[in-house]
Amino acid sequence: MGVLVGRKAPDFTAAAVLGNGEIVDGYNLHERIKGKKAVIFFYPLDFTFVCPSELIAFDKRYEEFQKRGVEVIGVSIDSQFSHNAWRNTPVNEGGIGPVKYALIADVKHEICQAYDVEHPEAGVAFRGSFLIDSEGNVRHQVVNDLPLGRNIDEMLRMVDALAFHEEHGEVCPAGWTEGKAGMDASPAGVAKFLSENEGDL
Repeated sequence: MGVLVGRKAPDFTAAAVLGNGEIVDGYNLHERIKGKKAVIFFYPLDFTFVCPSELIAFDKRYEEFQKRGVEVIGVSIDSQFSHNAWRNTPVNEGGIGPVKYALIADVKHEICQAYDVEHPEAGVAFRGSFLIDSEGNVRHQVVNDLPLGRNIDEMLRMVDALAFHEEHGEVCPAGWTEGKAGMDASPAGVAKFLSENEGDL
């Protein structure tokens, strides 16, 4: 099940640390995001190297996701107690500070296996990111190897592209960003778009 795009996002119930610092035992994905879009991102481990830069980058853009009606959810194989300790460690000491989104404890590796992002040898999650629409379907995914940090702005771009498509029915060509022209999904639409925008591609 390596490609989840076009499928329902696998549900899960697990312990978590919420964005307000509360530790809960039964965080259920489908209940929490019902009727909303969401970004689920997996990362290898707390207290590591590339990971804090990504989690802080998500946190710095959290309001941008919220403005777009998108929940942000982080997942690793660490326990909720490790997540909590990392949140309570200052950034200048290698922590992430009180990030504003939930961190899920996948201690049994069931979630990273359901999303097919478990590293076959290291036993941790690859840097997998999944954009889920308001119907619970995966619409975008990207998986990076362990040394390769993500571009969080690219996920925001994909959120905007999905919203544009849902609102206008047009498709989003290469490099599309908010405010640029979409394309009618037809031969005439392609011809019109390329005749007007080919130089910008």
